[in-house]
Amino acid sequence: MVSRLCFFVTRVLTACYVSLCSSRHIYMKLNFLLLSFLSVILFSSTAKAQQKTAVQEQASSVSTNTIPLPGIRFVPPVPRSNAVPIPVIPNTKFAGVISLGTRMSALETQINTLMNRYKLLSPGIFFLDLQTGDYLNINAEKIFPAASTIKYPVLVALFEEVDAGRVQLNETMVMQRRHLAGGSGNMRFRSTGTKFSLLETATRMMTISDNTATNMVIERLGGIAKLNQRFRAWGLEQTAMRNMLGDFGGTNKTSAKDLVRLSALVTNSQLLSDASRTQVLNIMYRCQNRRLLPSGLGKGANIAHKTGTLRFVLGDAGIIQTASGRRYLAGILVRRPHHSPQARDFIRQVSQLVYTHLDQATLTRLP
Repeated sequence: MVSRLCFFVTRVLTACYVSLCSSRHIYMKLNFLLLSFLSVILFSSTAKAQQKTAVQEQASSVSTNTIPLPGIRFVPPVPRSNAVPIPVIPNTKFAGVISLGTRMSALETQINTLMNRYKLLSPGIFFLDLQTGDYLNINAEKIFPAASTIKYPVLVALFEEVDAGRVQLNETMVMQRRHLAGGSGNMRFRSTGTKFSLLETATRMMTISDNTATNMVIERLGGIAKLNQRFRAWGLEQTAMRNMLGDFGGTNKTSAKDLVRLSALVTNSQLLSDASRTQVLNIMYRCQNRRLLPSGLGKGANIAHKTGTLRFVLGDAGIIQTASGRRYLAGILVRRPHHSPQARDFIRQVSQLVYTHLDQATLTRLP
C-alpha cells in the first residue's frame, strides 16, 4: 500500500517538475531529490513491516512456550460427618420442676380491671396452677418489703437443717434480751431466760408471726448472711434479709414470684424430705391471720400460707387446694398508703377471682 502511494506521488511530481523545468540541469537535481525521498519512504515502511513481524514471532514464541494453567473448577463444601450438632435447649421449667403452661389472660384482664378501682395500690401477683402449669403474672418480679413473709423461707431453711441432722427440733432455746422485738407475737412479754423447744419457737414464728421467735430461729441457723446464701442457692433472686425482725423499715425484700418459687420447690420435694415437708405444711395450715388469701377461698378449701404486714405493705403466700382437689400456688404483695384497708380488700378479691376461675375449670373437666 505504501509503495503504491510513493509511486503515484513520484509520477505526479515528476510530471509537474518536467513541465516547469526546461533545463536539463535542474531536472537532474530534482530527480535526485525525488529518488532520495522515495528511498526514505520505502526504507521506513520496510522497517515497520519487519518490526511488526518480529513482534508477532515473539508473541507466537511466548504463547507456545508458556505452561498452561490448570482449569479452575468450583467444588461445593461437603458437610463434616463428625460435626457437633447444636443442642436444642428445652423449655425451661419454673423452679426447675414445673413446666409452665399459658398465661391466664382472661383472669389477667379481670384483675387489671380490678386494679383500676384501686389506683392507690401497687401490687405484685403470681399464681400457678399445679395441674396445668398455667399462670397469672402481674408485676411478679417486682421487689417489695417482705414484712413477715420472710419467715416462710426461714422456716424452710430450718427444716433443711433438720434433714441434714445439724439441728434437732427438740433442742432447748433460751430467749435472751437480744432476741426481743416489738410488733407481732407475745413471746417478748415473757421473762428473759424463758425456755422453749425449737419446734415451739418455729411454730410461734409462723402461726402468730412472732418476731422474737423469728430472731431466735435466725440466730440458731447461723445468722442473716448464711440465710441469704441459702436463699440464693434456691434461686430466690429478689429475696434477701438485711435486718433482724421486726424490720419496720421494710429493708428485708422479696417478690411474689420468689414466694411462689419457694412453694414450688417445697411441694415437689426439692428442698425437704417428705416428713419435713409435711411438718412445714402442718405448721403453715395453722396460720391465724385469715383475712387475706383465705378470705377469698371457697368452702372446703385448704391453705398453708404465711402473711406479712407493715403499715405500707401487705402480703400473703402459700399453697392452696380447692374443695375438688385442685392445687395451686399463690403469692401476692401490695404496697399501700399508710395502713390502708384497701390492700386487704384487694387481696381478698384477687383470691376470690383466682379460686373461682380454677374451680370452674375443674368442674368443666369433670365427666
